Amino acid sequence: MSYYYARSGSFFGVPMAPVVKKLLIINVVVFVLQLLFLNRFLGYVGLVPAYAVGKGMLWQFVTYMFLHGGFFHLFFNMFLLWMFGSEIERHWGSTEFLKYYFFTGVGAGITNWAFNYSSQIPTIGASGAIFGILLAYGLAFPDRLIYLYFLIPIRAKYLVMILGAIELLAIASPGRDGIARFAHLGGLLFGYVYLKREKLGFEVRRRWARSTHKRRLRVVQLRDEKEAKEKERIDAILDKINSSGIESLTDEERDILTRAGKQKRWH
Repeated sequence: MSYYYARSGSFFGVPMAPVVKKLLIINVVVFVLQLLFLNRFLGYVGLVPAYAVGKGMLWQFVTYMFLHGGFFHLFFNMFLLWMFGSEIERHWGSTEFLKYYFFTGVGAGITNWAFNYSSQIPTIGASGAIFGILLAYGLAFPDRLIYLYFLIPIRAKYLVMILGAIELLAIASPGRDGIARFAHLGGLLFGYVYLKREKLGFEVRRRWARSTHKRRLRVVQLRDEKEAKEKERIDAILDKINSSGIESLTDEERDILTRAGKQKRWH
């Protein structure tokens, strides 16, 4: 799928941002190394769900992002990284962009592992992080026009929705096409959580505070009910003393009066 977007009269995005440039270079270099010898070690550097956690190869959640299944796989991922990532990096700053890139990339790997935890087939590619970048772009510039195949105009927010729907439909469809759909959806999911973390955190804190407040109210209510019952019983005992004398009290009633007297003294 090809894209370009129109921005202030320029085509194919803004000049390449520094972190995007470094990521692109690293991916190209790793791809060359991959062709030379790394393909023989995909079980160690690719994301193999059965090994990543089961055998403690946790580095795979990072290294898999820099490997690709062929030239066109690399080309389209790097094209999208440059096209959309450059503007996101300039919009956020390099440090924040890099954090987001790895968060969504690792999150995509975790999602893929969660749904294929026993698989021994390596997953490779930066697509999960790229989907995260597309989501960030759609949220940051929702009405920016993007041209699919250089012909069909579509707003960025709708493109993200369509891509997410395509991944869901592909997962629900029978047969396998060798594409890590769960990783793509994981990039979108972790990207959304990252971008909405303050709002989501506020909602969690609000619900926790509301739940805590309800628990405290219930504790106070139970305490008040208990004190009211004790007061009623003590009043009944005092009425009995007034009418029949203290000798008429049972041992239990005497104990109740004694405890009440101690509590009053301490309070």
